[in-house]
Amino acid sequence: MDVDITRQALTLWQGQTSELCLPISTGKAGTGQQDGSGQTPLGWHYVRAAIGSEAPPDAVFRGRRWTGEIYSAALSEQYPARDWILTRILWLCGLESGFNRGGKVDSQRRYIYIHGTPPSEPMGQPLSHGCIRLERQALLEVFAFAVPGTPVWIHL
Repeated sequence: MDVDITRQALTLWQGQTSELCLPISTGKAGTGQQDGSGQTPLGWHYVRAAIGSEAPPDAVFRGRRWTGEIYSAALSEQYPARDWILTRILWLCGLESGFNRGGKVDSQRRYIYIHGTPPSEPMGQPLSHGCIRLERQALLEVFAFAVPGTPVWIHL
């Protein structure tokens, strides 16, 4: 997987062939590795865990567990400040010690995910708290492709 922050695009590659290019939303605060920054980390990562395969589309996750809720406009109105993590989670782990792995720059400990977002959230604009957000159907396509161990390159 290739995550291009500048283009706000995620591209799936199979060998030398681009299989799919999708709009995303990354960190509103820009890019960076520091814990608590709200920024999207750069560099080489891999999919550590693929979470939610048994959950329905629009399932709401908190702490990487399905809450039993299904996202709706009414639920959104009930919890207007919630940072919605929907449908599936691909939990990322950095591969570069001292850059995106270990200490205060550890992407896994920062809980950096590729995850679904409400349909009201625009793609192509950086609006997340550091994660990589995808529209529901796009995430389902990526989830089917990106098994644990899949390499992810995040760059400008």
